[in-house]
This record gives sequence, C-alpha cells and structure tokens, in this order.
Amino acid sequence: MQVALRPVHDSDLPVFYRQTNDPESLRMAAFTAKDPADRDAFDAHWKRIRALSGVLNRTILADGDVVGSAAVYGEPDEREVTYWIDRAYWGKGIATAALRDLLAEVPERPLHARVAADNAASRRVLQKCGFVVTGHDRGFANARGEEIDELLLTLTS
Repeated sequence: MQVALRPVHDSDLPVFYRQTNDPESLRMAAFTAKDPADRDAFDAHWKRIRALSGVLNRTILADGDVVGSAAVYGEPDEREVTYWIDRAYWGKGIATAALRDLLAEVPERPLHARVAADNAASRRVLQKCGFVVTGHDRGFANARGEEIDELLLTLTS
C-alpha cells in the first residue's frame, strides 16, 4: 500500500468528520472533542487550526484514498504530534508510515506525543518511530466519560 501525506483540502473535512465519529475509534483515541457529532464545532476547530501558522496539518493517503490526518502543533520545545487513522485501515502499517513521513517534514526536536495507556497499537506506532515513554499522566477522556491513564512520549533525535 502506497502511503503519502499532503496538505489538507476542504474536501477532506467530511471524511475526517466521519472518521472521528466512529465509536470504536473514539474509544481507542479517548482524548477527543466533547461532542464529536457537533459538526459546527468540528468545522470551527478545523478552520482555526488550518489558519494557525505554527501548525503542520496533513492528510494521510493510502493508495490515493483519504484514510486519516496527522499534525504537529504547539510551542517550541512543547510541540506534539497527533494522528487519526480510519478504523478500516488499522493494522496495515499506515500510521507508522505516515508518522515517519510527518517526522521527516519537521526536523525540530524534541517532539512529544500522548496516548491512552491502554492504546497499545498507537504506542507501538510511536515507538517504531523513535518515541520513548518519558512519563505518565491522568486526564479526562471525553470519549470514555472518565479520567484514564495516559503515557507521555518524547522523540529527541
């Protein structure tokens, strides 16, 4: 499967909206919007983050199909990576390939990531790309309606 990144197009947003409303994906991601089904809030969020100068937003393509998104955001020395893959494409190496491509676009280090402690697949993706667990936290996970354990990861090289 050919994985590629490109800038986000307006036509990607309905696909992202559908992807971020899949119940199983929401549970796995855990730290999501308060109401993922609120289309106005979704559109406002994407309008805001696409306008920010310090954010790198990318659409993830697999064999030309939109299968997710990836981004780097935050202040220097606190920059974080995030990504979302359509559940139909889980377990195919797409997240790892996309994250590697994203990291190649962003030479600055350190970069940080957060993951629900029980999301072993996402933790593996991050670790395959060189991130190491550097801490633990607890936070309220909107998708689960409760506080959960979270892993903090850092990429230094």
